[in-house]
Amino acid sequence: MNAPRYDVIAIGNAIVDVMAPCEEALLTRLGLNRGGMTLVDTERAEELYAAMGPAKEISGGSAANTLAGMAALGAKCAFIGQVADDQLGAVFSHDIRAGGIAFETPARAEDPPTARCLIFVTPDGERTMNTFLGASQFLPPAALDDSVIADAGILYLEGYLWDPEEPRSAMRRAIEVARAAGRKVAFTASESFVIARHGDDFRALMDEGKIDILFVNEHELATLTGEAEFEAGVAKVSAKVPVLVATRSAAGAIAVANGQRAEVAAEPVAKVVDTTGAGDLFAAGFLTGHARGESLERCLTMGAVCAAEIISHYGARPEADLKALVDTRLG
Repeated sequence: MNAPRYDVIAIGNAIVDVMAPCEEALLTRLGLNRGGMTLVDTERAEELYAAMGPAKEISGGSAANTLAGMAALGAKCAFIGQVADDQLGAVFSHDIRAGGIAFETPARAEDPPTARCLIFVTPDGERTMNTFLGASQFLPPAALDDSVIADAGILYLEGYLWDPEEPRSAMRRAIEVARAAGRKVAFTASESFVIARHGDDFRALMDEGKIDILFVNEHELATLTGEAEFEAGVAKVSAKVPVLVATRSAAGAIAVANGQRAEVAAEPVAKVVDTTGAGDLFAAGFLTGHARGESLERCLTMGAVCAAEIISHYGARPEADLKALVDTRLG
């Protein structure tokens, strides 16, 4: 097998995050799902945007955030996602390419506009996300370049994008292309509500041996397995995927690979400012280590270091030198 051109190619939502601090009372007044992610339509997105205080716009999207972290660590990355031919689409395209990530998906000329996620951040750093998927849910299978997918060591799929029909079909095709090329498939479950809607699909993919690396947090693990007890859930899933990575917020994370297990504590953080993207950046550190053949424990530590950096400031794209932080931590 030829050495891959890219360490990872990801398929995910092309979203611009619009973030603003807020008090708890505003969440209550707007009837928001505190700490969760809710899909909203155009009308609700406009209502929430009007209620926000001064906001900061930062390119986001779960898989794109992961690639931004990986690229900062020196990995070679490519992204597939759909933007519209509008201002936010231009912002997203510029930001991802400026991070050294290949992005060639053509912009969509017609409505709806580029996706945006309206994020309300309370004083404790918790983020409440309200996502208008816009153009991102119209990624067609025709947008895929099979040769590029086959030229990446790992195909990384974002669970959020499994919901709409077109990108779900695109991701199913990408899985087949990657597996035919002898590449690995990594999948992030993204959110419990996605599993509640599509858990049968995800469990079938695991049963069929089509997922090599699965990322979940403890809540997603419980939804996926029906097991309230964490270790019972770990046992059930780790028997079906070669590599399971499960994060537990402040309690750290575990990974199980072919029966071997490793655990790490969360890295210390002076102050949690915003938890947006913590799981995305954990995946960035872990996948970068995995692509380099690092041990399970070192992969987990790289993930924990990246997650700690991201929750120390607003936004889900790294601001500090991740490579320097990882090198300092691991030596």
